[in-house]
Amino acid sequence: MNHTMSGQDIPASVRADFPGLANWTYADVSGRCILSRRVRAAVDAQLDERMLNGGEKPSFFALIERTRAKFARLIHAAPAEIAYTKNVSEGLNIVATGLPLQHGDNVILCPELEHPNNVYPWLNLASKGIELKMVQPENGHIPIDEIAARIDARTRVVTVSSVTFAPGFRTDIDSLGGLCRERGVFFLVDGAQSVGALATDVVRSRIDGLAVSTQKGLLGLYGMGFLYVRDEWAERMRPAYLARFGVDLGEAHEAALGDYSYSLMPGARRFDLGNYNYVATAAVEASLDLLLELGGERVESHVSALARSLAQGFIDLGLPVCGGAPGPHLGNIVTVGQWGGGGHDEVDDQRMSDLARFLTENRVKFSLRRGVLRFSFHVYNAREDVERILELTRRFLERETRSPVTTA
Repeated sequence: MNHTMSGQDIPASVRADFPGLANWTYADVSGRCILSRRVRAAVDAQLDERMLNGGEKPSFFALIERTRAKFARLIHAAPAEIAYTKNVSEGLNIVATGLPLQHGDNVILCPELEHPNNVYPWLNLASKGIELKMVQPENGHIPIDEIAARIDARTRVVTVSSVTFAPGFRTDIDSLGGLCRERGVFFLVDGAQSVGALATDVVRSRIDGLAVSTQKGLLGLYGMGFLYVRDEWAERMRPAYLARFGVDLGEAHEAALGDYSYSLMPGARRFDLGNYNYVATAAVEASLDLLLELGGERVESHVSALARSLAQGFIDLGLPVCGGAPGPHLGNIVTVGQWGGGGHDEVDDQRMSDLARFLTENRVKFSLRRGVLRFSFHVYNAREDVERILELTRRFLERETRSPVTTA
C-alpha cells in the first residue's frame, strides 16, 4: 500500500544514526524517543571526562550556557528567558507557584485533554482560593471559543497543551496567544508533545510560558527539561524555591553568599536551582544541533506528511481515525480507535486491542492512551515506516475473520 507523501524529506543519513530502527518500526516519540549515535557519543564523552579526569566546572557551565542558547534559538526566545528544569511537571509548577496570584483569581484549562501533570498544580492552588474554570472538549479539541468566552477580569492564566496528550490534536495556540495577550492573561503552554517535532515560535504565538522535557521531541534523556518564561512576566515572578544560581551576584563564585540582601537573576534564570544535569544537557545539546541544522519548518513538514499518510491509510482500511480525514488538527500524531474508551494505557475495544497486540508482536512501537492506539513520528521516521504499519494492519484485517491473529 503506497500513499503519496508531500513535505520535505529528511536525509537518509539522519535515519541511519538511530540504530534502534534495525529492531523496531518505531512510532512512539510521544511516549519517548529512541536515541541517536550522536547523543550516545555525547553522553559517553561526558561520562568519560568525569570518570577519567573528574571534570572541570568551567567546562560544565560552558555546556549549560551553550545548550540554553541553542534551545532558545529553537523556540525563537532569548537565552535569559530559559531556565533548566527536571521535567515538564516542574516547569508548570514553577509558573503556578511563581505568578502573583491572589485569592479570587481564576485559571482556565481543559482537564480532559491535559496530562494530569497540567491539572494537579492548579488543583493545588484551588485549595488556596484560586478558582478553576474547567472547560469541556469539543470532539476531542480544546474549545478556543469557550475559553475566550470565559475569560473575565479575574482570569490570570490560560493553560493548554500545544498538542494534546490524547487524542493528540494540535491546539490553535496562535489564536489563544493573541487573545491572552490582549487581555493581559498569562498564556502557559505544555509543549511536551510538540517542541522539537513541530516548529515552535514563542514570539509569533505570543506564549508567555512554555514547559518541555527532553526525552520526547528533543531526542534526549529523561530527567531534564526547559522552561521558557517571557522576560516581561519573569520579572514579576518570585520563585517558590531559591538557590545560588537564581541570585544575581555578578561574577562572584557559585558558592559565594554575599550579604543577606539579594537580587534575583534577570529573567527566567531566577528559576535555576543548584547544579545541573550535565549528562542530560550533553545529550540534548547533540540533538539540538541536529534539530537546528534541519530547521523546525523542515522537520514539521516531514513528520506531518508521514502522519497525514498514515491517517489516510487507516481511513482507507476502514479504521476509526480520531479527527477523521487529515486536516489542520494533525501534527505528528495519529490516533485510531474510540477516544476515551479505556484507561491511561488501555483500549476497551477488543478489535483495537487485538490490532495493538498484533502490531506489537510484529515489532511496531506505539502507545495506548485513553482508548486509542497512538502513533507518532520524528526525524528518524520515513515512508517505509508508514507503509509497514499499514501493510501489517491490512494483513490483520484480512485475517481477523479467518483465523487467530499470529505473528508474521
